[in-house]
Amino acid sequence: MSPSAFGLIGKSPQIEEIRRLIGKAAENRLPVLLTGESGTGKEVVARAIHQANPRGAFVPIDCGSLVGTLMESELFGHVKGSFTGAAENKKGLVEAADGGTAFLDEIGDLPLEMQVKLLRLLQEGEFRAVGSTQWKKVDLRIIAATHRNLKAEVAAGRFRLDLLYRLKVFSIRLPALRERPEDIPLLIDHFLQTGATHLQFPPGCELMNTLLSYPWPGNVRELRHCIERMAAMSAGDAPQVSDLTSSFQKYIAQASLQNLSTALEESESDDLPMVSVGSSQPVVSIYETERKAIAAALEAARGQRGRAARMLEMSRTTLYRRMKQYGME
Repeated sequence: MSPSAFGLIGKSPQIEEIRRLIGKAAENRLPVLLTGESGTGKEVVARAIHQANPRGAFVPIDCGSLVGTLMESELFGHVKGSFTGAAENKKGLVEAADGGTAFLDEIGDLPLEMQVKLLRLLQEGEFRAVGSTQWKKVDLRIIAATHRNLKAEVAAGRFRLDLLYRLKVFSIRLPALRERPEDIPLLIDHFLQTGATHLQFPPGCELMNTLLSYPWPGNVRELRHCIERMAAMSAGDAPQVSDLTSSFQKYIAQASLQNLSTALEESESDDLPMVSVGSSQPVVSIYETERKAIAAALEAARGQRGRAARMLEMSRTTLYRRMKQYGME
C-alpha cells in the first residue's frame, strides 16, 4: 500500500495496521472510537473512513467548544420560541450529518447530561430538538475521538460506561509520533512538498538526527508546525538550529548536558577532572546552558575537541560553529 494511502503519511507497522482498520471500518456503519494523544491525526483517520465509502456529508463537531445553554441547540437544533432569541427553527449539527458521518471530536469533554442524549441517538437513531415534543429519526455514522482515557473517566464518574461500550464497537488507537520515528523523514518530506518550500535536509544532516530523537509531545501537528516555521525562518536551503522554536532549542541544550553527563559516568578513565555545569534552574538561558555544556566537555576532554564533540554527540563542525558563536575559540 502507498505510504500516503488514506491521507496517512508513513510506512511503519502501526500506520499499516491503521490503514487496514480504516478499510474494515469503511465496510459498515458501526460506531468508531478513535483514541490517541492530541496531534496524532484522529480527524485525518475519521475523514479517511468516511471517504473510503463516501455517503452524505462529513460533519465535524468539536465537543470541547460546545459550552453553556446553547450546547444542546448546536447539536440537536431548536424550534422557534423554545428560548429567548430562538426567532426561527434551526437545524443542529446532528441533523446536518443525516445520511453521512458525524465526527464527534473530544467526546470526553461532553457533559453527562449530553451523553445521555447521545446514547439515545446511538441506540435508537433519533433525537429531539430543543423545545420540540417530536422525535426525529436520522441515519448517520458516528465517529468519536478523544485524547482522554475514557475508562479512567468512567471510574471518576465523568463518562457513562454504557456510552463507552456503545462507542467502542470498533476502536482504533493512533500511536504517538515517538512510537514510529521511522515515519518522521516521510512526514518532513510531505510537509516540505505541500508547503512548496526551498528548504532541504541534505543526506547526513545532523539536524535531522535531532528531529528523529525529539519526543514530539505535540505529535504530527507539532512536527508540521516546526517544519513550517523552519521554512519561514530559513534564509537559505539548509535548515538551521536557530530556525527552531525556543522550546526545541532548550531541548537540544538539555540533551547536550545529558549526553555529557552520560559520557562522564560511563568513562573508565580515572584521570578525568570533576566537572560541574551548575545546578538546574526553573528558567535558564538556552545559550548559557549549551555554552556551559561545551565548556564542561572541553575541560573533561582536556581540550581535545574531537573527544568533546563525541561526548556531546555532535559533529566537530557543529562544535566549532558553536564555539565560535559563544566566543570560546
